[in-house]
Amino acid sequence: MNKKVLLVGDGAVGSTFANDLLQHTSVDELVICDVVKNRPVGDSMDLEDILPFTGECNIHSGEYSDAKDAAVVVITAGVPRKPGESRLDLVNKNVSILKSIIQPVVESGFDGIFLVSANPVDILTTLTQKLSGFPKNKVIGTGTSLDTARLKVDLARRLNVPVAGVNSMVLGEHGDTSFENFDESTVGGKPLTEFAHIDDNILNQVELNIRQKGGKIIENKGATFYGIAMMLTQIVTAILTNRSIALPLSAPINGEYGIKSELYLGTPAVVDGSGISQVIETELSESEKAKMVDSAAKMQEVLNNIALD
Repeated sequence: MNKKVLLVGDGAVGSTFANDLLQHTSVDELVICDVVKNRPVGDSMDLEDILPFTGECNIHSGEYSDAKDAAVVVITAGVPRKPGESRLDLVNKNVSILKSIIQPVVESGFDGIFLVSANPVDILTTLTQKLSGFPKNKVIGTGTSLDTARLKVDLARRLNVPVAGVNSMVLGEHGDTSFENFDESTVGGKPLTEFAHIDDNILNQVELNIRQKGGKIIENKGATFYGIAMMLTQIVTAILTNRSIALPLSAPINGEYGIKSELYLGTPAVVDGSGISQVIETELSESEKAKMVDSAAKMQEVLNNIALD
């Protein structure tokens, strides 16, 4: 398989992803695009310095036209969230940026897989599919994969267990209408709800912590990027190596959970060389299904107010 990746957006997330990717998998060519033209030039030169430790790769700055023979186009470009700002506050700013990216990439002849991490990620992933006209399995958003990582770390620390032993997810919107599947969560194979000191108050605090963590990171250092860069690396690696992995992603909903809207939303999905090979309708309690439906309704409301023309 062609192992060429085109990265759009060379800010904190994009540059961290590029560094992570080269250290985790074999890449033939990495093209970096950004509206600030000199940054990808410098980043390409800087990244070359790790090649003696990671292996050969043709790293260079480029344009959207370079997407023509890429396997994956990763979109991290967008206006970052400011302190006190919600992800949905970014809609109009980043929809405009997205439009300026998708058209020239498609016009290049690109027929690979789009991977979106810019916020609001569920909205922008849905629009990427609509603007590109690509099959839905070939458009992926990072969704609630980062939220889920944060959840696993929080629960592991509270219960003093390895993170790998925590099986719990954040689902729905990557934003204010997200929710945790606590009713189905397990730790070391034991239902989370059976741990004596885990009650509703604790679970409410966990939920609040997960929802606020990104904002707190932004308040302290200006942006979040390590976690999401690693999520992008995991997804791209699965695509380039055709190795199946399952993560809660912005995946195309087509009747799952009783949702009638055709949009992308955070749900478990399997990714491999074909893109999203399977959307998993995970088991949820009735109250959690209601939260998923509510999250979809909120996303659809936002989409209804976006003009693509």
